[in-house]
Amino acid sequence: MSGVYPERRVVTEPQWLTPAQQYAWRALMDGHQRLMAALNRQLQRDSDLTIAEYRILVLLSEAPGRSLRMSELADGVLSSRSKLTHQIQRLESQQMVRRNTCVEDGRGVLAELTDEGMRRLEAAAPGHVEAVRHHFVDLLAPDQLEVIAEVFGKVDKEIGQHPG
Repeated sequence: MSGVYPERRVVTEPQWLTPAQQYAWRALMDGHQRLMAALNRQLQRDSDLTIAEYRILVLLSEAPGRSLRMSELADGVLSSRSKLTHQIQRLESQQMVRRNTCVEDGRGVLAELTDEGMRRLEAAAPGHVEAVRHHFVDLLAPDQLEVIAEVFGKVDKEIGQHPG
């Protein structure tokens, strides 16, 4: 029967979180969810963009030629290819993005930020930055921001290297 069943992990007693660790973990989850919801509401109300769409426009605006391969864009916004395709379709329907075939190899698909997309991004950015300041940056001391950047830089790097 070898090979029929996948290897089974030895079940051990979980190393439960201490009260302080649990408090930190839940504060992170709740705070992150509330922050993203507040930023998403502001963008939708003021600019008719979701935070995911805003991130796509930002990455495209920062890319050489304002375009990226769809696979690179999906990696950049931490999205699945299928979810990104749906988001790009919505942005295309509003003439903010267009898709083109990659001229280097003819197989890849490029997402390109249009002038309309750049205009919409530039119009949305001031309100978004104000909301980020109000709901996040201005609540923290500079040393707290440094710690957050260091901690989540470390988390992002570790998970990025070992996504499983």
